[in-house]
Amino acid sequence: MESPELTGAPPVEPPIFEKSRPGHRGAEVPAAGVETPPVAELLSGAALRAAPPALPELAEPQVVRHYTRLSHLNHAIDLGIYPLGSCTMKYNPKVNDELAALPGFAALHPYQNPSEVQGALELMWELERSLCAVTGMHRATLQPSAGAHGELVGILMIQAYHRDHGGENRDTVIVPDSAHGTNLATATMAGYRVRELPSSGRGLIDPGALQAALTERTAALMLTNPNTLGLFEEDIIEISRLTHEAGALIYYDGANLNAIMGKARPGDMGMDVVHMNLHKTFSTPHGGGGPGSGPVAVGGTLEAYLPLPLVDRRDDPGAGPYFYLECDRPRSVGRVKGFYGNVGVLVRAYAYILRMGGEGLRRASEDAVLNANYLRARLCDLYEVPFDRMCMHEFVASAARQKQETGVTARDIAKRLLDHGVHAPTIYFPLIVPEAMMIEPTESEDLASLDRFADLLRDIDREARREPAMVTEAPHTTPVRRPDETRAARQPMLRWRS
Repeated sequence: MESPELTGAPPVEPPIFEKSRPGHRGAEVPAAGVETPPVAELLSGAALRAAPPALPELAEPQVVRHYTRLSHLNHAIDLGIYPLGSCTMKYNPKVNDELAALPGFAALHPYQNPSEVQGALELMWELERSLCAVTGMHRATLQPSAGAHGELVGILMIQAYHRDHGGENRDTVIVPDSAHGTNLATATMAGYRVRELPSSGRGLIDPGALQAALTERTAALMLTNPNTLGLFEEDIIEISRLTHEAGALIYYDGANLNAIMGKARPGDMGMDVVHMNLHKTFSTPHGGGGPGSGPVAVGGTLEAYLPLPLVDRRDDPGAGPYFYLECDRPRSVGRVKGFYGNVGVLVRAYAYILRMGGEGLRRASEDAVLNANYLRARLCDLYEVPFDRMCMHEFVASAARQKQETGVTARDIAKRLLDHGVHAPTIYFPLIVPEAMMIEPTESEDLASLDRFADLLRDIDREARREPAMVTEAPHTTPVRRPDETRAARQPMLRWRS
């Protein structure tokens, strides 16, 4: 595959403020016909501006064209493969968006009486049971906003459990060195000390090392299975036994649940609490930037600590089922989200589960694993794969060979992919793999898409050896080339200045 002609970056769309023309208006709103007091009488002090806001002045067509042009500069799963490892950028079926937009869901008000929103409550009740069936857990809360929020809820429940069972001295959480960074952040935020557990030579948790790390001060083990290297924890039952015998609980990070749906269940592995990313695993608009949803499911040990309220059901003789919000939970960790969470995402996830069914979810996992192993096999001769054996839904390759032999880094390769209209994989994570490139195609991609992605990475390796500047100076065709990322992080420009 030849590189495209590099004719220079497309023109940068100027800020909308620079397009402003005095006197231009998007719409003229007629007078309301109701006399109102002057603004100065309604607002006073610091609430009253000394001068009108410097808003841009444009007609509606100019506004629409501006934002449409900007949208064309974004990559999305609707445009092509989005192989971010551990982020599960699935295709989002448009029928799910249509269902979430039905007036009966979209026009709900959070203060409506439960008797007026029985359909929404029934959907939540059914979704909770579906998620518990997938994970093998007892009950779940649908409130958390996303994965990291779900992690915090899970750790807070573990903390409450130990407080009730004489475990106030348990102040440490064990986290594998391949874990998602949010695991460490969550444990720290909850007030725990973090003890990092080194991976074995096979990229897995070593039961011997875990046993040595477990003490009477251990509150929990946080793990992901399969882990961020795309490997299934072969000793998961032994890991669960050792952790529970030490009096600690196990938190399951569900970011990689889409590798095992319908094949294995965290509850059967001995997990005490599980979070799920509906905006990833169950194909809601993660690729569109949100919103997210991170339900948390628990076993019997932690059920009493679930956030309130829970959606529950009672059957009235002659009247049928009635759904309500249960708030009488004295040991609950409390409410963790305003109202009941991101209901639109819940609708999409429920539609996805109904459409797929148990067999469809299992097939999605099988195809995700097949696609990842196909790419691994196509790339492992050029890019180092530290754990080059059967993977699950993702695998980690390394550009260490390219860096040593040509000076081209994983970052350079990621930038060069942008010239071809392809989103880069996750790079430099997990931290235990130098020059890491974490690749997850999901089940959404067909063979032609996978082959194009593999061909591009093979071509970039060839470029790195023949014409390295083509890679080290990439991207060549994007409006923004290589910004000073350190300066952007330390001195961000968050608003327009004239």
